[in-house]
Amino acid sequence: MNRTLKIFAVALVFAGVLHGGTAVAQETATPTTREMNYLCWQEFGELVPEAINTVLVPLGSLEPHGVIPNGTDNLAPESMARDIAVRTNALIAPTLNYGITPAMEAYPGAVSISSKTYRGFVSDMLNSLADNQFQNIILLNGHGGNTAALQSLVTEISNSKKVRILLVNWWSLTSDISQGIFGDIGGHAASNETAYLQASYPEHIHSERYSQDMTMTTDASWSASPVPYTISLYVDGEGYPTFDQGQ
Repeated sequence: MNRTLKIFAVALVFAGVLHGGTAVAQETATPTTREMNYLCWQEFGELVPEAINTVLVPLGSLEPHGVIPNGTDNLAPESMARDIAVRTNALIAPTLNYGITPAMEAYPGAVSISSKTYRGFVSDMLNSLADNQFQNIILLNGHGGNTAALQSLVTEISNSKKVRILLVNWWSLTSDISQGIFGDIGGHAASNETAYLQASYPEHIHSERYSQDMTMTTDASWSASPVPYTISLYVDGEGYPTFDQGQ
């Protein structure tokens, strides 16, 4: 998909595959898998850092998303990581499936982690990835509620460990693509996010349960907990899910 290609382009430049306009060759190796979950320790040691020095880290949350999976914020960055791992010569770390979502914690199936706990866990995880000699750590974030904690950690750990860390909020990076496809920039469980999950996991999209009553426009003038909707539009009247397989 176009949005995955855009994330790939950013990751490619960041990871140092391009340096000063000239390609930098890294030792070629073909791992048995790109996913760290499935690598044995011996193969990992043979690959990192001599052949592979970049790791993709999907981060998300478990919370309601209209009529698409509660784990959408995990599934989207996982899918993107698999799409770009070979082209960025990266490994994929296991997804951190839980995030900071207190305003939706009251909904069935939602799980929220406190900001303090989340920040401490991610800090330890990033420090350990750096200790494993990854030089480029690319955080593929699927959940807006994680952003503030992640932004502070990027600078802190990059400076302390002398590694490069890139944080990507995919829905923001690809807003121009969403505008081109849907004529809007989407929202939470809106046109863009629903379409990406529909393309990746069509069997888990329940359009028959959809109603516009589930939607509301994000408005900075008020807040409520729990939030009274599970689909959030960034612009009033725009971004409703279309469930159009062609899009």
